[in-house]
Amino acid sequence: MASGSAVAVFGSYGHTGRFVVDELLERGHRPILSGRDAVRLKEQAEELGGRLDARPASVDDPAALDSALAGAAAVVNCAGPFAATAGPLIEAALRAGIPYLDVAAEIEANVDTFARFADRARAAGATVVPAMAFYGGLGDLLATAAMGDWSAADEIEIAYGLSGWQPTAGTRASGAVSHQRRGGQRIRFRGGRLERHDERPVHLRWEFPAPTGPREVVGEFTMADVVTVPSHLDVPEVRTHMAIEAARELSDPDTPAPVAADERGRSAQTFTVDVVVRSGGRERRAAASGRDIYAVTAPLVAEAVDRVLSGRTRTTGVASAGAVFDAPDFLRALSPVLDLEWAPRS
Repeated sequence: MASGSAVAVFGSYGHTGRFVVDELLERGHRPILSGRDAVRLKEQAEELGGRLDARPASVDDPAALDSALAGAAAVVNCAGPFAATAGPLIEAALRAGIPYLDVAAEIEANVDTFARFADRARAAGATVVPAMAFYGGLGDLLATAAMGDWSAADEIEIAYGLSGWQPTAGTRASGAVSHQRRGGQRIRFRGGRLERHDERPVHLRWEFPAPTGPREVVGEFTMADVVTVPSHLDVPEVRTHMAIEAARELSDPDTPAPVAADERGRSAQTFTVDVVVRSGGRERRAAASGRDIYAVTAPLVAEAVDRVLSGRTRTTGVASAGAVFDAPDFLRALSPVLDLEWAPRS
């Protein structure tokens, strides 16, 4: 059922959405282009040879969303801010009886998805996968793979070694919504729960594996992994850190959007995601390196679509990447776009 399926992509004309549409086409699917801007949808459809359906819809119009998802086998939400789009699209997916996946990096939006839809999705036997992206999804897969047969851990750290971060307009809009929702405070996962705080960020030295090497990072630069990882792994402390260069570029309003540097539209940005799981004095590690955090989201979510549609899942309801998929097998499937490294287990 996976190959050749009609897959609705909401926000298909956005920066990440375009990568997702291209990846689905390469995998033999038939993307349904959707979003609120009818003009941009028409332009995208024409760019792709006019062979794909373009279905305008707004999240405040349930009937239009139902029409956009008609005949689709799944829907991928690429349109932020996800605080506004995730809920209505999940509702539409539940009405249509199809799986829902999104690429949300917004911590609060992902919390909302688990809180609002866990019971309903489970009761319906539906699959809802939030944060199936670079942030929230990749780190969760790496943490799950590194944890292996451990039933619990003391702490998990996820360090992001980005060469830089040229944010898209969608990233900036989503970040502004998150900042407003938390009243300007920072957020972290400690003692088994999310908490807001006003402590100043600290800088740490992180020993990334090659090719990144030692880098200065902003400690507890909290990303969506603090929602996805503890949603299914028994760990009271989850901390994420960000390369200082990337953090500075993200905070600078004058940093330009990503610029294509190859024929696939990828930027020149590189990354290493390094995950350390600790338990009782023992340590396990997993890392992944690649290029362009937005572009790599496309094979992540497309691989997830393939697995959901072919029944290669471990649970139903609202579930993160590490909970719903076989994490080591999933990561190996991404070897064309990720360089993976597992340290010997101790």
